[in-house]
Amino acid sequence: MIFSKSTHAQLIKVGFNRHTFLGNRCIDLYSKVGTFSDALQAFDDIANKNTISWNICLRVYVDSGNLEGARNVFEKLPKRDVVSWNSVISGYASNGFSDSALELFRGMQNEGMRPNEFTFSIMTSCMTRACYGKQIHGSMMRSGVDLLSNVVVGNSLINMYGTLGLVDYAFAVFLTLEEVDVVSWNSLISGCWKCGHGEMALHQFCLMVSVGYSPDKFTVSIVTSVCTNLRDLEKGKQILAFCVKLGFLSNTIVSSAAIDLFSKCNRLEDSIQLFEETIVRDSAVCNSMISSYARHGFGEDALQLFVLTMRDHLSPTKFTLSSVLSSASSLLPAEQGSQLHSLVFKLGMESDAVVGSSLVEMYAKYGLIDNSINIFAEIDSKDLISWNTIILGLTQNGRVAETLDLFQELLRIGPKPDRITLVGVLLACSYGGFLEEGMRVLFSMEKAYGVVPRDEHYHCVVNMMIRAGKLKEAMDIVEAMPREPSPVIWASILQGIGADGDLNFTERVAERLIEYDPHSSLPYLVLDRAYEMRGKWESMVRVRKALKESSEKKVIGCSWIGIRNHTFVFKENHISRYEDKDIYSMLTLLISEMAIEGSVYDHCESEL
Repeated sequence: MIFSKSTHAQLIKVGFNRHTFLGNRCIDLYSKVGTFSDALQAFDDIANKNTISWNICLRVYVDSGNLEGARNVFEKLPKRDVVSWNSVISGYASNGFSDSALELFRGMQNEGMRPNEFTFSIMTSCMTRACYGKQIHGSMMRSGVDLLSNVVVGNSLINMYGTLGLVDYAFAVFLTLEEVDVVSWNSLISGCWKCGHGEMALHQFCLMVSVGYSPDKFTVSIVTSVCTNLRDLEKGKQILAFCVKLGFLSNTIVSSAAIDLFSKCNRLEDSIQLFEETIVRDSAVCNSMISSYARHGFGEDALQLFVLTMRDHLSPTKFTLSSVLSSASSLLPAEQGSQLHSLVFKLGMESDAVVGSSLVEMYAKYGLIDNSINIFAEIDSKDLISWNTIILGLTQNGRVAETLDLFQELLRIGPKPDRITLVGVLLACSYGGFLEEGMRVLFSMEKAYGVVPRDEHYHCVVNMMIRAGKLKEAMDIVEAMPREPSPVIWASILQGIGADGDLNFTERVAERLIEYDPHSSLPYLVLDRAYEMRGKWESMVRVRKALKESSEKKVIGCSWIGIRNHTFVFKENHISRYEDKDIYSMLTLLISEMAIEGSVYDHCESEL
């Protein structure tokens, strides 16, 4: 930076800053090591700007992400060449505006400018629709691009077809190339993986090695990810052994993929060991480990590692932030969750669908549903996960009428609803008592949305009927189910009957629940109360004995409080920190004083 400014100062001193060639070099230098304003100043100093001057200035705008400024410069160009078109097309393509890039590509052809190989490589990288991808391929052939010997263009086509899910086309391009390289194989293997053909991807990797090509770090990271998706730990270990042999395990791309493999194959301890043995820890490695902790329910560890990575100035990805936000909603108070939101805003990721959905979920769990609604409205490209998150959030916060309104909006402008969407809608109908709407959704979901009703959908409807006092109708729905109801449905029916319902019906449902979930205490407790109310003491003793013999393992709950940026977790029969002993001692002392003074504690104890 200092060198570039001193060089520019010397040019200004001798008056050469207005020279076209030297001025162009100065703009190019500032575009790489200087500031945006310095590059524009150097451009303005040039007396006679040529096409190269304008193209370098255009690239400065594109590299800075200022697409509006780049478009203005592009429109002012006295003469546009293929480099000018490529620069502005690349700007829109790299920022995700594929439709704008395609519009410019067509405008380029309409003005008689012939695309070159770099133009086609840009276009293939941003295609999101198969029909447009095929059109670009056809345009290549009409333009006379040598697809047989040009491996760079061929590789871009293989990658495009793999991304678009057209793996047959990717193979066709691969097989027509006169010469392939490692990138060709990587693109083909990645294409198979993206299309859901994991075994085929592994087969291509084996074929690649057998014909004499040496895999690189990207190859092994791809096949490691394939093994992760297949949950095939054994093949994954073979790939990692291969990595050790080639010396690739020290590469952070490979080690982060390996951490992810162990985590998703339920070997978190191996992920932790590999992470601790990793010498170079960049954002990719730390992000994989944070996601692994969060995936296995170790939210505290995920948050602690996240704080450490931020202190080391490592940039989190949107998936890392998603994992951290999910952990925050379970472990941190709302104030600290808002601090994470501020970080997201600072990183410019608030409108991203992945991060935005996690923010919506976090605030919904905090009960701040209005914040969730505002964030949802700001998400640029709402995917189905975003819609499902806000629908479930509204439902869980009791805003059931808004849930149904939002569902109608989804049907008008959003993607097609899936089973999770319909669970949220049916829950809203259950909580709001919208019987007719709930039944209409249940009976039309397969025909209208292509979703076959599952246990979770029937469970919502059964609860809806029970809440409305329609126990017989709920039982009719259960009996009409195409498969055996799950224990949770039988539990809902049993809770609906209660201890004061028809005893024969209660016994029959309780027996079904015991049959499918013998460790559940619910049927024993309901029967115990029912027998006690009717004076059937022998039956009551028998049920209590059966309950004791079932030896159900209780789910240990926990609570936590935040004090001075520290979260203290309290579990049943558990002392998690050394200082917690003092806390429990103080609690014991308080309880003793309450008992001595005849406080509420005595009253509660007598009632129990």
